Amino acid sequence: MEWLPMLAEAATEGKGYGLLSAGLGAGVVTFGAALGIGRLVASALESQARQPEMAGRLFTTMLVGAALIEGFTFFALVVCFLLT
Repeated sequence: MEWLPMLAEAATEGKGYGLLSAGLGAGVVTFGAALGIGRLVASALESQARQPEMAGRLFTTMLVGAALIEGFTFFALVVCFLLT
């Protein structure tokens, strides 16, 4: 509950909505990245169960995809906090 006085003080200075929107934006970005990586891993595991001989290539492709999702997530988080 330490953040309530800080938010109230920022709101009197006209920055309250910016901080609130940055926090909400960061939450949405994190939630979206978690959903994306979860679907990526689930699909890779399902494919690996169907064709075990492709496990190495699937793992490599999955890591590249996860790295791209994480990179976009960090970029979006930085944009959220720079716009406050």
